[in-house]
Amino acid sequence: MTSSASHPTPRRLPAPSVRTRIIAVITIVAALGMASVGAAVYAVERTRILAQIDDRLDAGLESARFLVAQGVTDDDWSTSTEALAAVVQRMSPDDNTGALGIIDGEAALAPGISLDVDLQEAAGFVPHVVEATANGQPVTGVYAEDGVTWQYLAAPIAIEGSPEPAETLFTMAYDIEGELAEINVAAQVYLIAAAIAVVVIAGVAWFVAGRLLRPVRTMRETAERVSAHSLSERLPIEGRDDVSELAETMNAMLDRLDESLESQRRLLHDVGHELKTPITIVRGYVEVMDPDDPADVRETQALTVDELDRMGNLVQDLARSASLHGPRPISPRPVDTADLVRQIVSKAERIEGADVAAGPAVDVVAVLDPERITQAMLQLAQNGVTHGGGGIVIGSRRVGDDLELWVRDYGPGVADAEKERVFERFQRGADDTRAGSGLGLNIVQVIARAHGGTAEVRDADGGGAVFVLTLPIAAPLPQRPPLPTESATPATTVPLPHAVAHGSATAPTDVIEEQR
Repeated sequence: MTSSASHPTPRRLPAPSVRTRIIAVITIVAALGMASVGAAVYAVERTRILAQIDDRLDAGLESARFLVAQGVTDDDWSTSTEALAAVVQRMSPDDNTGALGIIDGEAALAPGISLDVDLQEAAGFVPHVVEATANGQPVTGVYAEDGVTWQYLAAPIAIEGSPEPAETLFTMAYDIEGELAEINVAAQVYLIAAAIAVVVIAGVAWFVAGRLLRPVRTMRETAERVSAHSLSERLPIEGRDDVSELAETMNAMLDRLDESLESQRRLLHDVGHELKTPITIVRGYVEVMDPDDPADVRETQALTVDELDRMGNLVQDLARSASLHGPRPISPRPVDTADLVRQIVSKAERIEGADVAAGPAVDVVAVLDPERITQAMLQLAQNGVTHGGGGIVIGSRRVGDDLELWVRDYGPGVADAEKERVFERFQRGADDTRAGSGLGLNIVQVIARAHGGTAEVRDADGGGAVFVLTLPIAAPLPQRPPLPTESATPATTVPLPHAVAHGSATAPTDVIEEQR
């Protein structure tokens, strides 16, 4: 038995869905909020009721003192017992209240009306208050024995010169549980209502979350269906909220994926097509070669080396094109464009068969990658030499906030029907038999777009073609590398500054540049 079989991987419980987590959070927050509000209100009300009991006891004490003082003054009573009876009988009835007159430590007098609380039902209450007032001073306190919880007032009553008993005791009490019962009932009702509200909130959250997350589920289902053979799937866009913006972003991403995969398929097809011809040629010559004929062997060798060189150039151009589609295709920095044009002219003079002249050059500092721009301009120069008879002019000018770098040749120009696709990958004219990968002008276009600019071909005054790189002078915003399938900007006919005259500029009959 294998180790994996002897130690099976523990199965993880499925994670709750986003919808479930959202509803759980909303429900918990709502429950906590309602519980916090209910607890705060209950605490405030309980404190208010207890304070109200204290106030009523204080008012009862003041009322008893007033009655005793008034009776003594008016000679209504001359004994402590008479004063106690008057206080007990004249007390105002209140809910959850009891009163009692105590003489010689025993309950002796009760109010003339029935009260909610009978202070004699708790056997230990009378001894408790008698002991609490042993010092002859009124006291307030809480009695929580014998199954009751009372807040009481005990006040000794004594009339000077009274016969025995010279001192009596008046007490009144509030049933705390009875006073709090009202808010307890309200609290129970609140808890029931809060529970119902939480259930309703959970139900509404379930419905709303389902509606809001439906596009997300659609995105997930679409992503599951998307593959290399099913990139036509797109998300429906409903509304103008964040989810609809996410759907738009997803659709744009799918568009780029579709374009990228289509470009890759086209690239593989084109590369296979480009390699098929030299391989077929080499194979055909090798199969019919006479190994005993030295002349035939040398001829086959020369042809094979030439075709292998052509395949090597194709691979090299593909590597250059791939490097321009990386995360940092260019490294722009401030550059003196006049000096850059002079360097490009100097390097172009080394191209075999080139007759290079320097045209007008604008003196401006632009933010660009000089190495990549030099690569693109030399490619255009090589293209002009190959298809324009050798005579070319290189210059630059400023148009608004843009810099135009141009290469003018004196060939037959480019037909209008071909101008929109000369920068596409592997494009050549129908009668173009020159060696080349067909990637040169496409690389020029990629470099221009990486700078936030464009590459285009225009008709030149007096015949020939002018290839123009239009680049922003300021630093461009970061851009994704353009896809090779994107077409070039439609060409227009524009006049150029008069160039230095050249010698013979006999051009070949084709109109599509080498390495298109």
